[in-house]
Amino acid sequence: MNVLVINCGSSSLKFQLIQSDTEDVLAKGLCERIGLDGSRIVYTPAGKEKITIESPMPDHTNAIKLVLDCLTDGTNGVIKSLQEIHAVGHRVVHGGEKFASSVLVDDEVIKAIEECNDLAPLHNPANLIGIRVCKELMPGVPMVAVFDTAFHQTMPPKAYLYGLPYEAYTENQIRRYGFHGTSHSYVSKRVAEILGKKPEDLKTIVCHLGNGSSICAVDQGKSVDTSMGFTPLAGLLMGTRCGDIDPAILEYYAGKNNMDIHQVTDVLNKKSGVLGISGVSSDFRDLEEGSAAGNDRCTKALDTFMYQVAKFVGSYAASMNGVDTIVFTAGVGENSGSTRKGICDYLGYLGITIDDAANGQRGEEIQISTPDSKVKVFVIPTNEELMIARDTVTLAK
Repeated sequence: MNVLVINCGSSSLKFQLIQSDTEDVLAKGLCERIGLDGSRIVYTPAGKEKITIESPMPDHTNAIKLVLDCLTDGTNGVIKSLQEIHAVGHRVVHGGEKFASSVLVDDEVIKAIEECNDLAPLHNPANLIGIRVCKELMPGVPMVAVFDTAFHQTMPPKAYLYGLPYEAYTENQIRRYGFHGTSHSYVSKRVAEILGKKPEDLKTIVCHLGNGSSICAVDQGKSVDTSMGFTPLAGLLMGTRCGDIDPAILEYYAGKNNMDIHQVTDVLNKKSGVLGISGVSSDFRDLEEGSAAGNDRCTKALDTFMYQVAKFVGSYAASMNGVDTIVFTAGVGENSGSTRKGICDYLGYLGITIDDAANGQRGEEIQISTPDSKVKVFVIPTNEELMIARDTVTLAK
């Protein structure tokens, strides 16, 4: 079965065509600057060089049409016609409490996703556009929605409730939802496979560290706590997001800088995190270069990030009453050995020792703890698209 995986952002669209029997990626790509000047598609068919096509994409409909044209192109396409796409899996950011698993898309599902738009106003509407366009262009092909929030629906109330009036939860749906669920699900299952165990036999902490970062406690295969909250702004400080702060800061900061709540929220989302502390960049590679060159603010940003990750890992080890494995994933987690080492240096009390040679590898699936380490530490590249494809195949069949 050929599964097209679609991930629509507000002005971008990532895609992969995956052959589900072999799980080979037949083609992948990215549409950038949708609705803006300078839009283009970067398309890579398996075994061939990357192809960049500059093309107007006034909306997501045009972007998806261009994707399908690339996939069926006589020279660089990987399928002869759209009939060779047997199912489409769509990443949907927010399913609220409505969805605890992936679902086949029908009119009722679309309506329920729309009802979650207020919870993810930048993402869900774009995700819905992708679903509607694919239904229009490929009528009769099964569509599956895979939710970032679904994996975390196993969290108990003690983990997802905030210390607000209970009506904030019951009437306004304010609670911890968590995100990156597809990544946390994939990585926690994959580490169990590597160890030759069932996910139900492990207590795992997944560190999804990138421009957006979150930590997840996975006990017996289920998410029991995670660092992101009502929105992806909560938890760790990230590339440009502030993470957890004292709520009273908002009013104080707004007053001091003559801002309204929308302007403050923009600062918290786009001008904070390691960018805000360093004043240099939201890219951790730039921060590492700056720190090595003696930039004190770059060093402070990296130190703060590593310290916060270690605190979350420690708290989740406590909440699960132990931990068997810690896994690093995503851009920073997979590629920055110095960040992994800096975090694990805080965790000696767990009996963790790191193999420096193994930790020096980048982007590989590898155990970086020594054989005698009481907690096994791994790097596992995340594969959200494969997880979406697997769920899509299960439901489409």
